Amino acid sequence: MKYFTTVNDVHSVKDLVEDALHFKKDPSCFSNFGKNKTLGLIFLNPSLRTRLSTQKAAMNLGMNVMVMNLDKEGWALEFEDGAIMNGNKAEHIKDAAAVIGQYCDIVGIRCFPGLLSRQEDYSEKVLINFMKHCSIPVVSLESATLHPLQSLADLMTIQETWNKPSKPKVVLSWAPHVKALPQAVANSFSEWMVKSNVDFTITHPAGYELNEEYTKGATITTNQQKGLEGADYVYVKNWSSYMDYGQINCRDEAWMLTKEKLRATNQAKIMHCLPVRRNIEISDQLLDGPDSLTLLQASNRVYAAQAVLKKLIDYRIPEGGNVRVTMGKEKNLS
Repeated sequence: MKYFTTVNDVHSVKDLVEDALHFKKDPSCFSNFGKNKTLGLIFLNPSLRTRLSTQKAAMNLGMNVMVMNLDKEGWALEFEDGAIMNGNKAEHIKDAAAVIGQYCDIVGIRCFPGLLSRQEDYSEKVLINFMKHCSIPVVSLESATLHPLQSLADLMTIQETWNKPSKPKVVLSWAPHVKALPQAVANSFSEWMVKSNVDFTITHPAGYELNEEYTKGATITTNQQKGLEGADYVYVKNWSSYMDYGQINCRDEAWMLTKEKLRATNQAKIMHCLPVRRNIEISDQLLDGPDSLTLLQASNRVYAAQAVLKKLIDYRIPEGGNVRVTMGKEKNLS
């Protein structure tokens, strides 16, 4: 695996989850595996869990880690091919990514969408250009459209807390928020769930339909209470409109998840990727209650990242082969 940007980069989701659970039982079992290897973490947007958990994962593997907040500490980047750079962009991504590729063995990139142009955001311009020009394995630390490290940790959390032979019912429920947020976590959670052994439902107000590329196979309803019926896990997350791109079409406070709403569930466990707007998205009573898995999800981010980094260290370009980059795919052109 040279790239970890989407579930489609993963050969076996089941095996990767098992690897992550194995690392959780014994975090130091490959403590020298990354010796003399350097992980570069490039942030164009803020981070808490992703930054710290990925650093911790790399340290568990014996890797060196370099972190750069490129939006504050680096030059303004130009992404257009053939650009005449006579404006405020001081460095081309071709040069910046190539240099990072010389200093590091693996690079992680975090870049949010602008939420102004769906075409531009869903082209994944920043992530794709790093993949194209840095020539080393790349892991997405959240991109404009997906957050695969979070989703792997989420699936890991569900698997380790589910002990019944039947499939769990997992519900992704939209929640209100004070500002427009990306679809990345919701997209990513959806594409991982539809490839997993779960009964998956998405519930949201009308106008908040996600890109069908990530939701095929899911049950979708605009009736939150109906969607919650019989749920074993409820994942709460806000996202802005995909069709009316980046807009907030609903601020209905009634979509906040409360204990009263959970009466229709199978005493569901509560999930959220954090940070969470308390008493806007979910009530304090649920977040601080015994059925909240939010801190377990955050803890599992370390071991999910550790499993992914080991796979990326393992990667070797086939002898005599060239690699063409496409989002979520890697093709040997030899």
